[in-house]
Amino acid sequence: MTTSDPGAAAVAAQAVGTGDLLSRVSIGRISEVIVDQIRLLIRQGRLAAGDRLPSERELCERFGVSRVTVREALRVLEANGLVEIRVGARGGAFISAPSSRLVGEGIVDLISLSSVSAREVTETRMVFELGIVPLVCERATEEDVAALYTICDQSDAASKADEYPLELSAAWHTRYAQSAHNRAISMFVDSLHDPLLRSLERARAAAPSHGPHGVVEHRALVDAITERDVEQATRLMRTHLNRTAELVGRADDA
Repeated sequence: MTTSDPGAAAVAAQAVGTGDLLSRVSIGRISEVIVDQIRLLIRQGRLAAGDRLPSERELCERFGVSRVTVREALRVLEANGLVEIRVGARGGAFISAPSSRLVGEGIVDLISLSSVSAREVTETRMVFELGIVPLVCERATEEDVAALYTICDQSDAASKADEYPLELSAAWHTRYAQSAHNRAISMFVDSLHDPLLRSLERARAAAPSHGPHGVVEHRALVDAITERDVEQATRLMRTHLNRTAELVGRADDA
């Protein structure tokens, strides 16, 4: 399905070949059922970013509901970042590109509500950040390396002023992941930004010197990445994350 197809009925027909993309609903809270149908179509790949949904009138007819119900469903979809409402002659409801920010908010909520520990977040980082070392060493550009060194310089200055913010550590790890040049990896690490900060706060609570020590390790890691030394970078990252995991575990057990 493409964005050049303006006909709502044609959009539906092309998605499944039968014209039954969207079906009438009659149970539960109707607007929620509509949201679930559209969400399912997105997950199945039958609706993609940029595709235009049928008009409100056509949605009313297709679902067999009132315009108020359709508008409520569209508001929920928009709030969840699944659709973008555009105004004007060429306006309407369009499927949105995925937002790592919204994914991140959802993960933060999930972690908070399910009482996932900082230790578990750190263990996830160990699997993930160690796993991408070969990609980063292979794909990091001069721009990536320069950006990582810049964060190290900012961290050094903040550390010497005894004002090292953990946000700088999170920024380094985010930029490191982006250096793998894989969109899925970048989205995932962006979504873990806040949980990462929380785990770092737990580590610093157990050892105030954790931040400055980490700055030294970050710079050594960039040196290894610059040399394309996967073995050295892996060893350094494992040491770096193991120390964080140990401190987080100590804080959790306190």
